[in-house]
Amino acid sequence: MLRVFQLVRGQAPDAAFLADLQFAQQKDLDLSIRIGALLAFDALLITAGINPLTASPGAPLSLDAPGQPWESIMVAIGMILLAASSFLCVRAIMIGEEFSDEGLPEDRDAHERRLLAAYIASIDAQTRLIHVAARITVIGGLVTGLACLWILVAKIA
Repeated sequence: MLRVFQLVRGQAPDAAFLADLQFAQQKDLDLSIRIGALLAFDALLITAGINPLTASPGAPLSLDAPGQPWESIMVAIGMILLAASSFLCVRAIMIGEEFSDEGLPEDRDAHERRLLAAYIASIDAQTRLIHVAARITVIGGLVTGLACLWILVAKIA
């Protein structure tokens, strides 16, 4: 990729390529912010979800695993979902541009198109992952929240 980028940059890039690149970079920056925010939110939800499992006995959200196995399992399922969402966020961050200049003619325009296509493909893959991660976060948050509500209702009753 570096070799092709140097080939393209060897001459002044045209305005259309720069406009396309600027648009893709803006999408990438926006996506990076959203992925980071979702990852931080997952971490916050995981921290809150750990509370029932680690709270001191007698605390409002404490669990006694042998005495409350279903509530414990429900909290654990919520935590697993949130961890899965976090994994997808980290995976999205780690996606690199898949790139090959094999079969390209020594044509600057073809190289520009291939570079931009690789960049857009990585943005598309990250977008798909964050959409799935967001859905899993909502489900995991709901499961964890319902488990906490179940624990409180059981203690009040």
